[in-house]
Parts: sequence; structure tokens; C-alpha cells
Amino acid sequence: MSDLSPNKPSFWDWNSVQQWLILHWRFLILGISLPLLSFAILALKVGENASGLSWDLSILSAIHSTWKPEIEPLAIILTSIGIFPRIGLLVIPVILTLGYQKKWRSLLYLVLTILGSGIISISTKIFFHRMRPGLFESSYPLPGDFSFPSGHAILSMTFVITLVILTWKTKWRWLVISLGGLFALAIAWTRLYLGVHFPSDILGGWFMAITWSISSSLLFNIHQFNSIANDQSSTSVNH
Repeated sequence: MSDLSPNKPSFWDWNSVQQWLILHWRFLILGISLPLLSFAILALKVGENASGLSWDLSILSAIHSTWKPEIEPLAIILTSIGIFPRIGLLVIPVILTLGYQKKWRSLLYLVLTILGSGIISISTKIFFHRMRPGLFESSYPLPGDFSFPSGHAILSMTFVITLVILTWKTKWRWLVISLGGLFALAIAWTRLYLGVHFPSDILGGWFMAITWSISSSLLFNIHQFNSIANDQSSTSVNH
């Protein structure tokens, strides 16, 4: 069944606005306002300490102390999966599945949210223009763009959050949360292990990804559709 049918509440009607706010207040506060505020505070700190916060340098030094030449090739391969175009290897099967199930709303949400995260990554990097760490020598070339926030962190976390949202009311939820969390952490580790990002870049990318993914889900009315779809399923079963 196509998922483009549910009616979206009219924001010209105050009662509809109240109902919408009551239904989504957790997303607005915990999923958007809190991570966005956290990102803003972190960005201010980064602006004051562009060469690295004290805990940035401590964490990077600790990770670099574990560096081994035989692990670096693995980190280089893994880190390439966390950004365009190779993340498509993970995204395309999900797109095909949603298309086969005719879940067009969910498909558009996934595709446009991930593409939007790329635009956000580029624009925020240009805005903050933080230079890369460059503290350690590595065979992995230092990227030519800016450092804050991490594009790999934004894109990988956006992919994970969108999948969690799309599978939240299914039996796959905890599997997606577990594997997705490991994926996001693994990508973050590679960026730090290769010495191309500060930890605050990663954290900023995660905050931005959470804010954007959940904001986009509200724009696409994903949560409202899930509620309607579940109600319809329950009704059909009862009848």
C-alpha cells in the first residue's frame, strides 16, 4: 500500500496546530531543540579554540597511541563507506526495498534527508572554516576541505537515524539501533584514528545529523503516517 495518502494536519487551524504539538513535543524538544542547542554551544567553544579543545587533543593523543601500521588500511577502507558515493552501497538496498513496498513517502524521506545532509555538511564546514588537526603523519591524505563538523559523522548518523525512524514500529528496530550504532561509532573511530578530525568535529556532526533527520521526519509527516497506518492495520485485523 502506498504511504502518500494520510492527510497532514492543517496549520491554518489552531486546533490542528495544538494536536500536532501535543503529538510531536518529544521530537521537538529531545530530537531537535536539545541537539541543536548542544551543537550551538559546541560551535561556540570550537570558535574560541579552533586549534582544538583540551579534550580534543587528549582523545586524539590516546587514540594515536594505539596506532598500528597493519590497522591503518582497514581504517581507510572502512572510512570510505561513511561518505558519498560508497555509502550508496548501504542506501540503495533500502531504497529498493521501500520502492518494492510502495512506501514512497518513506523513500523520499530517506533519499532527500541523506542528500540534504550532504548540503548541510558542505555549508556548515564553509561557515565555520575550522582547519584539520594535522597532528600526526599518516598515509591517508589530509582532506582539502574544512573540519567542523565532520561530514562522515553527519552522513553516517543521518543514515542511521533515518533507518531507526523508518523501522521504529517494526520488529527490526533493535537490530537497526544496534548495528546502526556500531556503524556510526566505527566511522567516527576511523576519522579520529586517521587523524583527520577532532572529536568535537564528530560530536558536532552527530548533533547536526540528529537535528536534521528528526526535523525532516516531521516535515515528511513520517510519525503521523505511522500512527495512521497502525490504526488502519488494527482496524482491519479487528474486522
